[in-house]
Amino acid sequence: MSLETIDFTRLALADGDQLLDVGCGEGRHSITAYLLKKGSTIGLDLSLRDLNTARQRYTDFHQPEQTDKNLCFISGRGQELPFADQQFDKVICSEVLEHIHDYPSVLNEIKRVLKPGGILGISVPRYFPEWICWMLSKAYHEVEGGHVRIFNARKLQVSIEALGFHKYDKHHAHALHVPYWWLKCLFWQEANPDAENWITRQYHRFLVWDLMKKPWITRLAERLLNPIIGKSVVMYFVHSETQP
Repeated sequence: MSLETIDFTRLALADGDQLLDVGCGEGRHSITAYLLKKGSTIGLDLSLRDLNTARQRYTDFHQPEQTDKNLCFISGRGQELPFADQQFDKVICSEVLEHIHDYPSVLNEIKRVLKPGGILGISVPRYFPEWICWMLSKAYHEVEGGHVRIFNARKLQVSIEALGFHKYDKHHAHALHVPYWWLKCLFWQEANPDAENWITRQYHRFLVWDLMKKPWITRLAERLLNPIIGKSVVMYFVHSETQP
């Protein structure tokens, strides 16, 4: 898999870990976790369409001979996680909280199901690139299931640490995706949000090419641009003040 926002090295994913992917969407992080290490991974999402896509994608990567690893996708709400207290070693919540009005309830549920000493990897859209999108298109954040807020990363960090977490790492990701979303918002078509004009389609083709080929020049460009305009801010926390 590719296009992960969470860095699994920084997450310290290890063999035997039980990992929960809250708001797994189409399964990009869940499937990557399954491929990387032995252990148990659960992807949870409210969208049945996304879950069906994730399950279909998983069939291309399933390793039935590897009996010491498993992955399943289930439907559920982040505000009411259907798991026991302290069940997971690692929790991912990537590009989810900006969609949820009552996001503190999700954070409290994550705290409940994460073991003491467990690690949380969390990402949200970065303030500046997201603010530009909101300025370019009102419809961008008013579509059903769209973004309901723009996070200040520092304030989000403080609210997570107030629950008994300690941040130990932070980075930004997906700088090359920012121009695509700015173009998408600039030429937004309210009657058909999935439609794209010629310029936006060409930039999307570039992103697909970059994803498939991974040329060194674009990898270098993204590393240099991520601290400046990276689309996502990614933070890593350990539960109960215990260092990873």
